[in-house]
Amino acid sequence: MLNLYKTLVRPHVEYGSSAWNLYYKKDKELLEQIQHRYTKMITDMRDKIYENRLKCLRLWTLEECRDRQDLKKVFKMYKGYHFVMLQELFVLDANSKDTRGTRGHSCKLIKARCTMDTARYFFSNKVINRWHVLEQSAVNTSSINVFKNSLEKFRSNWVGFFMD
Repeated sequence: MLNLYKTLVRPHVEYGSSAWNLYYKKDKELLEQIQHRYTKMITDMRDKIYENRLKCLRLWTLEECRDRQDLKKVFKMYKGYHFVMLQELFVLDANSKDTRGTRGHSCKLIKARCTMDTARYFFSNKVINRWHVLEQSAVNTSSINVFKNSLEKFRSNWVGFFMD
């Protein structure tokens, strides 16, 4: 059942999430109900609470998956692995090259000021806060797989990092 979910259901739910990522709590909860219901259908999982089912099945919440995909996309842009270059969507902070006295890494991005929700929750604005919290070692990796592993480690150390 888990393999069916990962191959048939989840790709439809996650498709295009960078473009249409939800920002209203009620919409996030409606989408999360798909995974919530499906994990209950797996044998021996019906009586467990949702968080325990996710731990047993080694799944992330859908919101965490969307945020992880956003970070992977920024990483690919930063490394030049994506057809869209980082400079097309973001402005690099010139003051972030020296990280001795600051937290985080040397690839800080400038967040645009927004007055409307559509711009505030657009991909190039919503991903910046999480991107700035990452460590220098995660940003310096040369492989997307190593970057994904560092996100896994970061998630296990900082509970709620991927949640709004």
